[in-house]
Amino acid sequence: MLSFALVNTLAGFLIVTSQSVILAKTSKSAAKFYSLQSLLLVLIFLVLARLQGAHELYLWSATAFVTKVVLLPLVMLKFFGKLVDPNLEAESILPPAASVALSAAVVILCFVVVLGVSLPGSADIKPALAISLAHFFLGLVCIVTQRNILKQVFGYCLMENGSHLTLALLAPNAPELVEVGIATDAIFAVVVMGVLGTQIFRQLNTLDARALTTLKG
Repeated sequence: MLSFALVNTLAGFLIVTSQSVILAKTSKSAAKFYSLQSLLLVLIFLVLARLQGAHELYLWSATAFVTKVVLLPLVMLKFFGKLVDPNLEAESILPPAASVALSAAVVILCFVVVLGVSLPGSADIKPALAISLAHFFLGLVCIVTQRNILKQVFGYCLMENGSHLTLALLAPNAPELVEVGIATDAIFAVVVMGVLGTQIFRQLNTLDARALTTLKG
């Protein structure tokens, strides 16, 4: 029988996939973990739609499956699949252990913050709400700590998934047009960033964000 415990459990696995995206060694692996994470997001939408009687979430799940599970990973692989920088010694400014510790601290902090939140219907989904908030900040952590330009794009996608989950939890009856806008916005944003990342690699022959300091002046 479906329950909000399933929503919270699936949300917990989002943190695992987020960390997998951050620690992935290649863009191909990161794209696969992102696709898996998006599939978990779709499952959460479906469970919420059934539990809350929010029929709008069924369309959300269908749109998210097409855009996030299928299209976005394909776009990422098209732009990023062949871009490899052998001279980039370390993609992150943090070692893996420190990255995991920082992610854990972010999740714990978000749980503490959400405990003080009192919203109608939020009691059963507080763990998922905390995770959705943490997910947004994990994307920000990815952008800040990653030196690889392409991994920073994945950070943006993690932030977008976190925001998407928060909206589904707090406003499950939002019009379908909102979901379509979010999904298409993510695709266009990744395409633009993919084009920019490709041009940067062609001009500078590196994916190291630190090399962009050469543009000063």
